[in-house]
Amino acid sequence: MIAAPAVSADTPAAAAVGLRVNGPRIVEANGATFVMRGVNHAYARYPSQTSSFANIKSFGANTVRVVLGSGQRWSATPASEVSRIIGLCKQNRLICVLEVHDTTGYGDQGGAATLDQAANYWVGIVNTLKGQENYVVINLGNEPFGNNASVSSRWAGSTTGAIRKLRSAGLQHLLMADAPMWGQDWNNIMRNNAASVFNSDPHRNTVFSVHMYGVYNTAAKVNAYFDAFRSAGLPLVVGEFGDRHSDGDPDENTIMAQAQVRGLGYLGWSWSGNSSDVAYLDMVHSFDPSRLTPWGQRFLNGANGVRQTSKQATIYG
Repeated sequence: MIAAPAVSADTPAAAAVGLRVNGPRIVEANGATFVMRGVNHAYARYPSQTSSFANIKSFGANTVRVVLGSGQRWSATPASEVSRIIGLCKQNRLICVLEVHDTTGYGDQGGAATLDQAANYWVGIVNTLKGQENYVVINLGNEPFGNNASVSSRWAGSTTGAIRKLRSAGLQHLLMADAPMWGQDWNNIMRNNAASVFNSDPHRNTVFSVHMYGVYNTAAKVNAYFDAFRSAGLPLVVGEFGDRHSDGDPDENTIMAQAQVRGLGYLGWSWSGNSSDVAYLDMVHSFDPSRLTPWGQRFLNGANGVRQTSKQATIYG
């Protein structure tokens, strides 16, 4: 359980600009509620697939989560490319969630970056990011710890450190913090420490992201996780999920239905280009929007899916 209150009454948050947290909700600068409905795109592996932004938008998505590299496992995505990505998002009226993928599975995955290294990457492109607070969410690092419990126990301290480093560099954006345990938080480390991490942000402008794969194979497990954050008054999104996976069968129907009922954002994994062993997670075949996979059909066109529930950010009119 999350025992601590989300915000300390005697420590007011600094004024946030652009996209920001308001209780358990994300709101735009004008106060309009924004609920993410979007798709993950593996840009760092497929930088030539720039048409994917328009193709993702064509199904009604309001958000795209873009995979970047920080130089540890993937080549660092230069500031000029990040600027182009932001431009593609704005051109296609998408909110742009930028994430460093090199942190994936730290403690299990050889060569993975630390959250501090990811923070250094963000600070290194600070001038590209400043001024984009209405359009860009900074996802500190993807799935920043693996399943090693002793290593994952550092999640709160490492996430707090990364948040403070970005704030000290003058970044006022909405930040997104991924859960440990390959994003699935099966040991409830993020769930139990989210309030203290939230309060460590001088702007109180951090949203938490859980990735729901095989761990969340029943409605009871999905609802219990959602309930914990609702009870704590803390913001949560499902940053990744699929309809099946190697570790079990996610309950995508409950994830999508309950996200809609509760006003929670969700981002499905992923547009296209997954390795052959998890190709079932592709939404379209070979980046072709006319060739939907079963997962793509379910996610984009099905009940409580993107086309049915997505609302464009008001910043785009």
